[in-house]
Amino acid sequence: MATADASVQTARSWGARFVQTRTFAVLSRAGFVARALVYGIIGLLAFVLAIGQGGKITNQQGALRTVEHQPFGHLMLVLLAVGLGGYALWRFFRAALGHGREGADSGMERIGALGSGIVYAVMCAIAVQILMGPDPSGNTKHTTRDVFAWPAGRWLIALAGIVLAGVAIYQFIRGARRKFLDDSKTEEIPHATLRWFKTLGTIGHIARAVVLALVSVFLLKAAYDYKADEAIGLDGALAKLYNAAYGSWLLGFVALGFIAFACFSLLEARYRRI
Repeated sequence: MATADASVQTARSWGARFVQTRTFAVLSRAGFVARALVYGIIGLLAFVLAIGQGGKITNQQGALRTVEHQPFGHLMLVLLAVGLGGYALWRFFRAALGHGREGADSGMERIGALGSGIVYAVMCAIAVQILMGPDPSGNTKHTTRDVFAWPAGRWLIALAGIVLAGVAIYQFIRGARRKFLDDSKTEEIPHATLRWFKTLGTIGHIARAVVLALVSVFLLKAAYDYKADEAIGLDGALAKLYNAAYGSWLLGFVALGFIAFACFSLLEARYRRI
């Protein structure tokens, strides 16, 4: 037991030293740029579709594939994978230590950091998989069908829906009440930029909350009806908006929200307390 405690203390000490390094700072801030690119692509493609000029509905995986198909796409995707990995690393360290170089997290925030770290680590892994071979082809319905086959799989899907509902509520509150300002170096932001920072952050967080809420609802419905085909991911939620009454308007507003969140993420790359 004493040896295990000593190992934990050594690991924490190493982690506390690492978060103070320039390498950690660069990787963390690169993560916000990577996040901006992913949401910017999704939002831009959806907005072009909403105004009837082409475009398409896609998700994070589709955004990564879009990058790969551009000139110098392979190099861009490598850099994007590094950024996504850096963001995941930052979130994991915040979850484990409860603090970074400049900011700290409470108990619930540390749980949120862990969940966020897992999501972006998966996105990093998808980017690496695209770089190494055939594009990954899994989707939410297939994943849900696989989970249904597990012991208590139905309850796991329901739990995922409940967790996403909580994340959606958190994102909405964070945006509507501008709680994101608590994590930002507002004292360093020029006054004109700060106004944009507040507006983009509010719109972006609320747009994310709307989409996450839709995903949550259909995951819970899939669990209740025991039908994997009813589960949707981010792209499915955008499709639901597009196919609803006034769908082009709804999709357009959410797409602009994603673009706003991308711009906000670029500003966070400079002004977030890491």
